[in-house]
Amino acid sequence: MKQIAINARAAVRVQIGGVERLAREMAVRLPAARPDCYRVIRPPGGLAHRAGHVWEQGVLPLEAAGCALVYSPANLAPVLSSRNAVVIHDAAALRHPGAYSRPYVEYQRRVLPWLARHARLLITVSEFSRGELVEVLGAAPERITVIAPGVDERFAPEVDPTAARRRYALARPYVLALGTPSARKNLAALGLAARALGGRGIDLVVAGSDRAYLRSPADGLRRLGYIAEEDLPGLYAGALALVMPSLYEGFGLPCLEAMAAGTPVVISPHGALPETCGGAALIADPGRAEEFADATLAASCDDGVRARLVAAGPARAAQFPWQRTAELTDRALTRAA
Repeated sequence: MKQIAINARAAVRVQIGGVERLAREMAVRLPAARPDCYRVIRPPGGLAHRAGHVWEQGVLPLEAAGCALVYSPANLAPVLSSRNAVVIHDAAALRHPGAYSRPYVEYQRRVLPWLARHARLLITVSEFSRGELVEVLGAAPERITVIAPGVDERFAPEVDPTAARRRYALARPYVLALGTPSARKNLAALGLAARALGGRGIDLVVAGSDRAYLRSPADGLRRLGYIAEEDLPGLYAGALALVMPSLYEGFGLPCLEAMAAGTPVVISPHGALPETCGGAALIADPGRAEEFADATLAASCDDGVRARLVAAGPARAAQFPWQRTAELTDRALTRAA
């Protein structure tokens, strides 16, 4: 069989989120499993972000000449290629355009529907996102393959949080919110929860990188900035709870990573979050600030609630090993090729 090219544009980014995490894992795991079948094509680091659109649309197809497929795991792919296998994680930029810059939204609006309708293989990360690709992008449901991301083995309850706490000056107990500061992350809804936790000597902190194409209202919360890869397991393990009040998520990987670390999780009922967490998290409406604050306090301070979530979380996260993601992806790519 001809080789399958892996578009590693997202995999070379220095700061990563869920999309980049999938790209990195597949760029390593697929060639490791079948080295003769995959060829990773990486742009220079300076072309990892916006400047890389031209590389992705023009250079990548030329470098992948002779390959059976071009596998792009991070939403975008060369539109003129007839060999695309693309992972579209969600339709967030089209559902919540106010959360992004205008150029970013316009590019997604032009490219995503074309890819959704013309890719040889279309993959997404949840049943929720399958529905979004059908409704928003016009994809045929029978053409969409759902393959969930995975959880790294580094995330575990026994990880020592001392180094992470010291590096980010976390002297008091803390509850963690993790994600890029996009308006759809709805971090402004955490104000009441932060004040309630503060009254008990607990900080609520937000971790995640700023990105130029995102738009977010001021929320007054303490920000830790981007968390280095080596610190993330300890940051999860040291948290009393993880909270995710998002208005829209295509998957919600931080929930599973926190669960793997034995950390209770509180989520909103929106997007794919209930599907991803599968009953192992508390669900509360962030539109009702008191309700979400109460759930956050319960996950952080109520021994009975915490014991249930600490037991359920790792079991749920264990259902999503990266090896499974890689095997399902390899199977789908091989069929399409």
